[in-house]
Amino acid sequence: MGRFRSPQSQANFAIRKKLAIGKPSHTKKGGDGLIHSLGTARTFEDSLKIVATYIADQKIDSCGKGLTSLTSETAQIYLEKRAQEVGQKQLDKDRQAMQMILGEKLAVVKSELDEVLESRAYTQQQIDLISKAQSKKHALATIIAADGGLRAHELLTLLPVEERLPSSHRSWISERFAGRRDVTRFTVQGKGGLIREIAIRNELADQLAKLRLSESRVVTDRDIFYTQYYDIGGGHRWSDSFSKASKRELGWSSGAHGVRHTYAQTRMRSLQLLGFNYEQALGIVSQEMGHFRQDITEVYLR
Repeated sequence: MGRFRSPQSQANFAIRKKLAIGKPSHTKKGGDGLIHSLGTARTFEDSLKIVATYIADQKIDSCGKGLTSLTSETAQIYLEKRAQEVGQKQLDKDRQAMQMILGEKLAVVKSELDEVLESRAYTQQQIDLISKAQSKKHALATIIAADGGLRAHELLTLLPVEERLPSSHRSWISERFAGRRDVTRFTVQGKGGLIREIAIRNELADQLAKLRLSESRVVTDRDIFYTQYYDIGGGHRWSDSFSKASKRELGWSSGAHGVRHTYAQTRMRSLQLLGFNYEQALGIVSQEMGHFRQDITEVYLR
């Protein structure tokens, strides 16, 4: 594979090995892992070109093997990161293309971009009403998610910053959490495997401490494994509880992702009142929310 230096050449080579145009596709139950359509071939080639570029940019491949160095773990991390940039339709195409060359299934990842476009911010009063209509473990998760700007699955990964440091490959802005007093810092594992700091009120940290598990446990959410340290809600079960409680109390639901909209908008206002200009505030909020791109954060401000 070393001679296929460009991402385009790597993608083209990977596709040509799987082409079976004109041959029946029902020879095996569940398909034969080959490509029987030129349209699919073009779609998968476009996806694999971007994957090959990612492998090169992240310096994942140290042996010059390009796409052939792709592993299921790398593919899953790529999908988590890609989920911030594309809609569900494209994300599924990327997943299917990588499944083809890996010869194994990958867990379905939800597009955060789609969630952002669909969700809208809740008021703090609405969040309080929703949390009171949930079980204790889900109610605390709701308040923590709103206070720290967490995604659903990140609630499952909470750990004090003293026990796990943020990812070292990212340059972190020192002004993060400016103006937030009486808070405790934790880390969570976000999209693309990024470990970042979050801050929650001390009173919430105290409640969380009482729910520390004697031993960590491995939990599954949407076919992805996470290590959980606290007995609180998170993942799909929490977001489902949130949506049902929202419909009961408010008559509608924008989804649990709406609390991240609330966090983004609240923090932007607070930072600008502290004297930060729009661009500075946006940069701070983007990092606090674990975004790779500031334009994604801007969508939360609508």
